[in-house]
Amino acid sequence: MSSFDERKKGFEKKFAHDQELQFKVSARRNKYIGQWASKILGYDEEKEKEYILSVIKADFAEAGDEDVFRKIKEDLKNHNMPDEDIRNKMNELNEKAKAEFI
Repeated sequence: MSSFDERKKGFEKKFAHDQELQFKVSARRNKYIGQWASKILGYDEEKEKEYILSVIKADFAEAGDEDVFRKIKEDLKNHNMPDEDIRNKMNELNEKAKAEFI
């Protein structure tokens, strides 16, 4: 096998690993943002688990984070939560989730 083929395989493996890691970080972040929002909504433990799953599922609606943001924003609309606060919390929890995998 040529060195070019070896490098190509190496890049492909790194890409696959990076994509898997990003998926795991996003899922963990969605869990955390679901926990955060459920506390604001005053959910009990059982309802919190259901809500977290709904946030994780919301992330499959489209690529990126806007689907999760829209869900959280809609769910917290009666709590006067500014968009900036939601985005900041999502970024904060994304960093927390990332740190757990690195």
